[in-house]
Amino acid sequence: VQLVESGGGSVQAGGSLRLSCAASGFQFSDYPMSGHRQAPGKERKFVSRIVAGSSTTYTDSVKGRFTISQDNAKNTLYLQMNSLKPEDTAMYYCRACASWGQGTQVTVS
Repeated sequence: VQLVESGGGSVQAGGSLRLSCAASGFQFSDYPMSGHRQAPGKERKFVSRIVAGSSTTYTDSVKGRFTISQDNAKNTLYLQMNSLKPEDTAMYYCRACASWGQGTQVTVS
């Protein structure tokens, strides 16, 4: 299993970013995928999850601002993040099949 995140960066509050997680080594469409984040000095926390390509779950702090989706043809998970806040600053990770990606940094100022 390999998960490679991309799309992080530095944005001002109110801005948007779209994170991607390219997956390989497993049948992408068959497994739940989730996004997590870890702020400096804090524990890694759940952000969002997608099951069977359509059933989605979000932590309360991102509801209405973040959207998780997946493209099975591209074996890629997406996290669209809008109305970003400074408290969204963290390293963002994707997870599937008990594996983690390397993370991508999001900084909101």
